[in-house]
Amino acid sequence: MKTPRSLLSLLLILSLAACGQEPAAESNEMLVYKTPQCGCCSVWVDYIEEAGFEVEARDVSHQELNEIKREAGLPFSLGSCHTAFVDGYVVEGHVPAEQVHRLLEERPDILGIAVAGMPIGSPGMEMGDRKDPYEVLTFNDEGESEVFARYHQEE
Repeated sequence: MKTPRSLLSLLLILSLAACGQEPAAESNEMLVYKTPQCGCCSVWVDYIEEAGFEVEARDVSHQELNEIKREAGLPFSLGSCHTAFVDGYVVEGHVPAEQVHRLLEERPDILGIAVAGMPIGSPGMEMGDRKDPYEVLTFNDEGESEVFARYHQEE
């Protein structure tokens, strides 16, 4: 009995497709640079680990941290107390874990995301019930930024 060529071709295509590689999963390995004196940075590291990231935290001087930020292309206006790197992106400051996961899922064409300063109520900056409004901003290699997410905004 002869099998039609089109059926054999279809079976070959389907078997090759089944052997294809799955898309790479997001990396959960994060490198965080911080100064040894910064307590809120350590709290954020613990928080981000609890959210499923494998963190290597490195203590550096203020001068070294500023150089790391500059080399990463972080606009000065978006700076905070620690700088992290995950799967090719920069994560600056007290960014909520859900936004880091979103970044890695959506994979926008940007350098990274940042929470500028140290807003009270952001992860690692908790102070009782106080929650100041803040934004998670994207930034690109042109120094441009856009809102990625907003927190504790008045409605």
